[in-house]
Amino acid sequence: MKRAVLFIVLAVFVLPWRASAQTHRADSIQQQIQGTWKLVFYVREEIPSGAKSDVMGAHPSGYINYGPDGRMIVLIVGSDRKKPVGPVATPEEAEALIRSMLAYAGAYTVDSEAKTVTHHIDVSWDQSRTGESQLRTYKLDGDRLTLTTPPSNDPATGKKTVRTLIWERLK
Repeated sequence: MKRAVLFIVLAVFVLPWRASAQTHRADSIQQQIQGTWKLVFYVREEIPSGAKSDVMGAHPSGYINYGPDGRMIVLIVGSDRKKPVGPVATPEEAEALIRSMLAYAGAYTVDSEAKTVTHHIDVSWDQSRTGESQLRTYKLDGDRLTLTTPPSNDPATGKKTVRTLIWERLK
């Protein structure tokens, strides 16, 4: 009888509190990553060699924004982009500009237990990611947010890599 009462107490009080605490952590992390972040670091590591290289040049620029409405948008452009010579880019200039950028938008979800954020992509710059969900592990350290991809095919090289991006919160 005492065990039955103990199980009832656990079921009524402890389990809902634990679920509420887990939901609160997810809400808290989602609130902490909300806002606009500026790219400060973007590198790839090839699998299995471990060779590291810059993605999109030594000093790419970019922003990622996580909104309170559960939507996100990212834009990254490579180093050394060339402005078109004339008022309209030639086909070659346009191709070079497209190849030196990455952009997509969609919804996002946070899993605080797994320390992941998933980008559910509705629209992308080259259509290859549209309709996909892209998982990233995150590490939040003050005003720095590190996002790391799982091993996957690099969209620029086609090789299996892990890409790491470090973002700094805009104030």
